[in-house]
Amino acid sequence: MATAKKKPTITLSPSRDVPFNQLVLSQSNVRRIKAGVSVEELAEDIARRGILQGLTVRPVVDENGTKTGMFEVPAGGRRFRALELLVKQKRLAKTAPVPCVVREGGIAEEDSLAENVQRAPLHPLDQFRAFLTLREKGQVEEEIAATFFVSVNVVKQRLKLASVSPVLLDVYAEDGMTLAQLEAFTVSGDHARQEQVFERVKTSYDKSAYAIRRMLTEGAVRATDKRALFIGIEAYVEAGGSVLRDLFEGDDGGWLQDVALIDKMVNDKLSGESEAVAAEGWKWTEVAPDFAYGHTYGLRRLHGEPVPLTAEEEATRDALKAEFDRVVAEHEGADELPDEVDERLGELETALEAFDERPPSFDPEEIARAGAFISIAGDGRLRVDRGYVRPEDETSVKPENASDGEATDEGTSAGDNAEGADGDPVPEPEEDESLSPISDRMMTELTAHRTLGLRHALGEDPDVAFRAALHALTLKVFYQYGSDSCLELDLKTVSFGAQALGLNDSVSAEAIHARHEGWTKALPKDSAELWDALGDWDSDSRAALFAHIVSLSVNGVSEAWNRRPRALVHADQLAHAVDLDMSARWKPTVDTFLGRVTKARILQAVAEAKGQRAADRIAHLKKGDMATEATTLLNGTGWLPEPLRTPGRETVTDMSVVELAVVETAEVADETAMADDDGITDDDEVGVEAIMAAE
Repeated sequence: MATAKKKPTITLSPSRDVPFNQLVLSQSNVRRIKAGVSVEELAEDIARRGILQGLTVRPVVDENGTKTGMFEVPAGGRRFRALELLVKQKRLAKTAPVPCVVREGGIAEEDSLAENVQRAPLHPLDQFRAFLTLREKGQVEEEIAATFFVSVNVVKQRLKLASVSPVLLDVYAEDGMTLAQLEAFTVSGDHARQEQVFERVKTSYDKSAYAIRRMLTEGAVRATDKRALFIGIEAYVEAGGSVLRDLFEGDDGGWLQDVALIDKMVNDKLSGESEAVAAEGWKWTEVAPDFAYGHTYGLRRLHGEPVPLTAEEEATRDALKAEFDRVVAEHEGADELPDEVDERLGELETALEAFDERPPSFDPEEIARAGAFISIAGDGRLRVDRGYVRPEDETSVKPENASDGEATDEGTSAGDNAEGADGDPVPEPEEDESLSPISDRMMTELTAHRTLGLRHALGEDPDVAFRAALHALTLKVFYQYGSDSCLELDLKTVSFGAQALGLNDSVSAEAIHARHEGWTKALPKDSAELWDALGDWDSDSRAALFAHIVSLSVNGVSEAWNRRPRALVHADQLAHAVDLDMSARWKPTVDTFLGRVTKARILQAVAEAKGQRAADRIAHLKKGDMATEATTLLNGTGWLPEPLRTPGRETVTDMSVVELAVVETAEVADETAMADDDGITDDDEVGVEAIMAAE
């Protein structure tokens, strides 16, 4: 009868406790480079919970092969160093027993390599879930952070990742999405919404984290929006509103998700403010979060009188001003103000502004037939524009020298907007990856901004304003091409239909408004007194007023339905004459330009401002991410799209041209050096210096 063959048996290395003072670090340990948790952190962890993994050791023998009673540690060197540190700190006895696996056969280096290579790293999702389990068992974020030597923010990020929909976590566990994509889904805590967006992403060409965040925050209101600033984030949350936050990217305070609640709170607060304004006796009030640029066109503006301060108010203002000057003087030259000082200066500035911006007083008879517009300023503060008289509310009998209506600082019709004739929004053009022409809609919006810039600049240059007015009037009288001028001087301020993003709160619009308010206060209250008042003014004051009035007639807006090529040429000439620099009045962002043009135009912009190499570094990105990165790269460069550039004025160096010139100059220098032992010629030195100056 055949005997069954015995299967080989495996003999495991024995384990035993070895006193620490009988252990020495082996030179056979393959780990040479520091990685992972530091020895100090590992020592603290061992002190807290004990050693979780024993050391692999080998007996030390003498020259005759006799065991000496000592053991070397080829695998577990970091744990040995941590124990050694605890012994030095007298927190662990020298003879403390250390659990060890004793190895005698094989190669020591192989033991060390196998222990490190065959160790399976923890999947990130397991760590996320482990942190969540610890919190569910009663540990707070700070305690978890201290235990595992990470920041509290890292713990919050891991907990946020663990709270994503289980469906998405399973996809991530199977490598169905990247960590960056999973991070993007944490913006919303709504699992159903997360899964809905994930289904959209699966069939979308753009699966970037940027696209996921954009989908999840569709319809939400940014915390920096003036409506959010007006009602206050805390008040919104107390009313039951939710805020979407991004723990992995800068979110400027997050997104307010409940738009209906925002609208209700804004309307309620504006209504309350309007009641206080209406109590002043105005015939009418109009309330809206924002009005179209030019909403006061055709209305006559009343001239109010400043309200003098009482003795007590004057003393309070002087005390605040003295404290402000003292605090500023005490911290003059400081690189950074302490938080409490900065906060106090802000409080003082607000208090002083309240004295300077007090509403003027009006004649009660005028108040009875005039009204006020109540809205939100760009910084979230309440904006009240008092003293506007509608044409139908004017008195039936006018003095012979009364005007039909005074010019306003706005210059556009309240009914004009960026919509088509049927009221539907004009659709955005389809994406074109080639360097196609800028769309008509974009051309209109950009030139609307440029027109405001022209108005502001022209209003500050009286000589050019006189020349422009003379040019326009001469064309109308002596030539048939009256439309060759971009000034529309028909004894009224003109409107343009474009209502580009942020137009009413732009730098140019605010400057024009402030200048107009200044002239309103300077002019006599009664129009019958205007002629004599102007006669008393010096020529410079009259010229400055004329420049302001003429500037309100500028119309350099490019509109697809209204072709005026010669007028736009004149707008370029006017911009050159006033040395218009739009880089101080307009910035390229995702919303204003970069997110609304093709990838080719984004790359062209970056190449012009930062060089071709910078453009190449973002060329692989999806359009959304590319636009975001381009916004950062272009910030502070002064780059402008062509419709905003002033002919003959260099607003930003074309870095692609500079790079080419540097290469060409370097090649010339190399060739010259080969032909001339003296090196670069004088002409070459001049060329290099010129290019360095251009850079």
